[in-house]
Amino acid sequence: MKRYTRNDAAIAALNPEQYRVTQKNGTEYPGTGEYLHNDKPGIYVDVVSGEPLYASSDKFNSGCGWPSFTKPIAPAFVNELRDTSNGMIRTEVRSTHGDSHLGHVFPDGPRDRGGLRYCINSASLRFIPLDRMEAEGYAEYIGQVELR
Repeated sequence: MKRYTRNDAAIAALNPEQYRVTQKNGTEYPGTGEYLHNDKPGIYVDVVSGEPLYASSDKFNSGCGWPSFTKPIAPAFVNELRDTSNGMIRTEVRSTHGDSHLGHVFPDGPRDRGGLRYCINSASLRFIPLDRMEAEGYAEYIGQVELR
């Protein structure tokens, strides 16, 4: 199995928005994320560690202004933490090995798909198209990507 770690070189290569979101717990402005309207088959990985986070087959249009997913590819790659910032009680989502702030998870997702909405910042993600997954070392997750 591929090993994923917090990568100082990847952190140094982040653009200012990626750094603000992943390292300073920031949030993109709604409707501005690169992957909000991406409907291509593939997976989304942590921009810092490369650990696989979400499959395109679990992405849905929630109307919230950020890419939304019903579940992570592998729960072991996503940490859920209590977040009481900004006067709210929420569940923050962070990558396990990269420790990148990804977004939040809410219990208002599609009921027929588990009821969760992982509301994720595009700036914390890198998209790997289905036709590049094997070459980039993610072949074991191809079965989780459904063609639309």
